[in-house]
Amino acid sequence: MRRTVNLLSLIGALAGMAAIAVEGHAQDRKPIVGLPWPGPPGTHNGLAAFTQGLTARGYQPARSVMIIEAYAGGDPERLPETMTELLGRRVDILVTPGGLATRAAQRATSTVPIVSITGDPVGLGFARSLSHPGGNITGVSSQASEFSVKWLEMLLAAVPKAKRVAALLNGDNSITESELANLQRAARALDIELRAVLTRRGALEASLEEIEAAKPDGIVVGDDPYLDSQGPRIASFARDHRIAAFFGGNVRGEALLSYSMNFDAAWRKAADFVDRILKGARPADLPIEQATDYVLYVNLRTARALAITVPASLLARADEVIE
Repeated sequence: MRRTVNLLSLIGALAGMAAIAVEGHAQDRKPIVGLPWPGPPGTHNGLAAFTQGLTARGYQPARSVMIIEAYAGGDPERLPETMTELLGRRVDILVTPGGLATRAAQRATSTVPIVSITGDPVGLGFARSLSHPGGNITGVSSQASEFSVKWLEMLLAAVPKAKRVAALLNGDNSITESELANLQRAARALDIELRAVLTRRGALEASLEEIEAAKPDGIVVGDDPYLDSQGPRIASFARDHRIAAFFGGNVRGEALLSYSMNFDAAWRKAADFVDRILKGARPADLPIEQATDYVLYVNLRTARALAITVPASLLARADEVIE
């Protein structure tokens, strides 16, 4: 009888030790944040700012939090694959840039929190309202479609004689419809002939040929992760054909002008959302924040190459000027 009691005591002790070990392992597990990106590896332009944002909130990447990246290589059709990959690695949160990536994440999971940086999360069906998202998606809204009116105004400020403008937009992006509607209204008000050119992955060169044949005075390039990744090619095309190019996305280099949400600030804000969710907040209860910090970039080198004199009033508004 004593031997039976001792055996039962031993089994109980081992079970207790196992429970402690499991609990300790659970406590040691680092939270995992998944970062899908539409472009190829090395092109994630928000990674540094996002990491800085986490560090500012006391996290140590690779030590107290794991960041896992997944890239679609510029192919929108591979975005669902990147979500499957990240969810398979048991990420605790997804941080998604743009409408296409957020749509793929939304379709992949209704339980894992998603922090998105998108133009119109309510219009795209990602949230019930900005103040009460109501689902598993929250984040930052760039209001890109609303600001598209300013794109034409700023292009005209630099090129007052422009009468024909091509609008290069991503036909695969669900926000394109509202961007184009706003651009068309602005074009009518400004008495500009607007030619919409909807491009897609693999069709950019054909779209540029269409623009060249139209001989516009300027190009407005929509706010879109894919078009941003093709920014250097589009900007060099515009320079070579002596066309003023305005980018609504986060593009620098040879672009004449760009006006966009401060993406570094947006990615740092995304880190703040991640912090609050990891501390127990629910995305459904976290209001989506509207971007208030926008950046105007002017490249005077490109302006000189195009024989354009950028007015002092526009330069005075610029946050960054390349001499």
